[in-house]
Amino acid sequence: MEVFPKITAHTGCMGMPDNTRRSLEAGLRSGADILEEDLLLTADGVLVLSHDDLVRLADGTERLISQLSFAQLSELEVRAHGGVPGEMMKVLPLDAILPFCEAPGIAMNLDLKSDACVEPVAAWVEQHGLTQRVLLSGCELERALLVQQVNPQLRKLLNVDPAVFTAHGYMDAVRLICEDAVRAHCFGLNLNYSVVRPELIRFAAKYGLEVYVWTVNDEPLMKTFIAMGVHSITTRNVAALMGWKYKYQNGTVNE
Repeated sequence: MEVFPKITAHTGCMGMPDNTRRSLEAGLRSGADILEEDLLLTADGVLVLSHDDLVRLADGTERLISQLSFAQLSELEVRAHGGVPGEMMKVLPLDAILPFCEAPGIAMNLDLKSDACVEPVAAWVEQHGLTQRVLLSGCELERALLVQQVNPQLRKLLNVDPAVFTAHGYMDAVRLICEDAVRAHCFGLNLNYSVVRPELIRFAAKYGLEVYVWTVNDEPLMKTFIAMGVHSITTRNVAALMGWKYKYQNGTVNE
């Protein structure tokens, strides 16, 4: 192994609720190279950190972020994903990540959850001069093509639907996704770890494509994908993956 994979901290890492400052802080403190956040857009065009449009309130009622203004959303506490069961939280604006963007060597993985996010996030990245610090995920082919149309300078991964591997023979699927990634000017592939094999990594390399895998929390699986030569591993357990990095750097991986 020539280069250890980049460590991507899942939106909710180290036991923290998803899409919160606490998770960002935990990822940074634990040694991540990339911090991942999910993005949605409010009714009045504010980018916010959330995986799901549908949020549940303390009384059990549900609201849609896409149908609320940011002012309305800011007044609500919603049930957190991850962390302590039943925990409530505020949905944060994308601007909340700006202090973390200033950390040396840190990149941000912004996972777009709707097409509506594309133009606003492109404007946000340009406004803050973060083209070299931000990569976009959540982009299946059509969304990746939309990103390319809006701003060709934005770095993006092609999100791969695992179903493509059941619809086609394995290597036919690999060829198809690599061709799609090149067509959309993506720098790499973003895949569920369950569909990644060494032959995919070798074939992607012929196209100059990096391979990012998600979400690997089990330590033996971490070792498998490190040895396989993926370019990034997304994990909730950043500290464990950092432990493997230390072992590889110090030649104690088999002890």
